[in-house]
Amino acid sequence: MLTVKAPAKLNLTLEVLGKRPDGFHEIRSVLQTIDLCDTLHFEGGEKITFNCDMEGWLAKESLVSRAASLLQEVARRSEGVSIKIEKRIPLMSGLGGDSSDAVAVLRGLNELWGLGLSREKLPGLAAQLGSDVSFFLHGGTALVEGRGEKVSPLPSLPNMWVVLVVPDVPGKAGKTARMYQSLTAPHYTDGKITEKLVDVIKGGGEFNTSMLFNTFENIAFDDFNIRHAYVEHLIKLGATNVHIAGSGPTLFTMLENKILAEELLARCKNQGMETYLAATI
Repeated sequence: MLTVKAPAKLNLTLEVLGKRPDGFHEIRSVLQTIDLCDTLHFEGGEKITFNCDMEGWLAKESLVSRAASLLQEVARRSEGVSIKIEKRIPLMSGLGGDSSDAVAVLRGLNELWGLGLSREKLPGLAAQLGSDVSFFLHGGTALVEGRGEKVSPLPSLPNMWVVLVVPDVPGKAGKTARMYQSLTAPHYTDGKITEKLVDVIKGGGEFNTSMLFNTFENIAFDDFNIRHAYVEHLIKLGATNVHIAGSGPTLFTMLENKILAEELLARCKNQGMETYLAATI
């Protein structure tokens, strides 16, 4: 059996520069993987099958089925595979779990089927699956541009602890597209917020969570109705610089001190919140 880890991600910055002629939006973002991971197990089989331990997960609605079919088509292979997914990244949470799982499928099948696809070939396949899929071929800390397919690895951040809170709100299919559609000209920025963070990371300067930014917060806090019930409440519990993960609804705060992070985690859990502790990787 072959096993591949699929980590979640955070957008440390997410700027939208404007709408492109192709209908997509031009973004500039610093992404960071964290050690909240799904685990995918691969075994040979006669056809492609999936089994997941998380309620509500459907293969037909996930990128993993598209990734497996795409690789089978590109490689012209007829054999199948049995893929078991131990899912720990919440569904539709803004943490990139589905995209990360899709990359794990590309990597796993490349090895299981002995395809020998190069690191140069895989990004093209990843880009066909989704705008943010390519990042997970790199992981770590990276600058992402274009519609998300242009990835430039950056030096690693100092180790940070991340407290994640998943608000108890209904999952909304197509939420990312809806968020982009809701953006108007005042929500667009020029990319300099991201550029400043990139300069600090490249120059070895002091990383500060006050540098974090996500333009979707202009919409998401109110769209998910979480500003008062969660954002303000987290601040009262001791969180600082609370941000939304991707297109939400997951909220996160970053801390340098593990003990402080664990104390905040405990306070959130005592309030009945779905909460996770993770570290940057």
